[in-house]
Amino acid sequence: MKEHTPDALARTTRVNLLFDFYESLLTDKQRTILTYYYHDDFSLGEIASEFGISRQAVYDNIKRAEAILESYEEKLALLAKHERLMEMTDKLERDVKAIVTNEWDKQSIIDAIEQFRAAEGTAREGGESSWQHLKA
Repeated sequence: MKEHTPDALARTTRVNLLFDFYESLLTDKQRTILTYYYHDDFSLGEIASEFGISRQAVYDNIKRAEAILESYEEKLALLAKHERLMEMTDKLERDVKAIVTNEWDKQSIIDAIEQFRAAEGTAREGGESSWQHLKA
């Protein structure tokens, strides 16, 4: 059974984000196992049954795929760049709301920030996760 502690949830969130950035660099089997485990919430036993392997083999595959994702992040830093971009756009939005007094101008600038986020794939709401195509 999976833990649902704050640390476990933070870890799950991180793996999901890393998966979004680097999934195409994983093998089909790694992508599928991570999708089953993190997105579809399958147990190790359910995944083992699906692949005809032991739970230990599933666990090892998950840990190996996580290590690979972390290795890509260490080299490419796409998640770190994404997080910095989000911090900067959040600060920009807060500053605009604090400085601009004309509501029309304020909304126009906020809309431009949202368009930037959408173009960068960092939209706050309604964005489709890369997991979605694997669900079909």
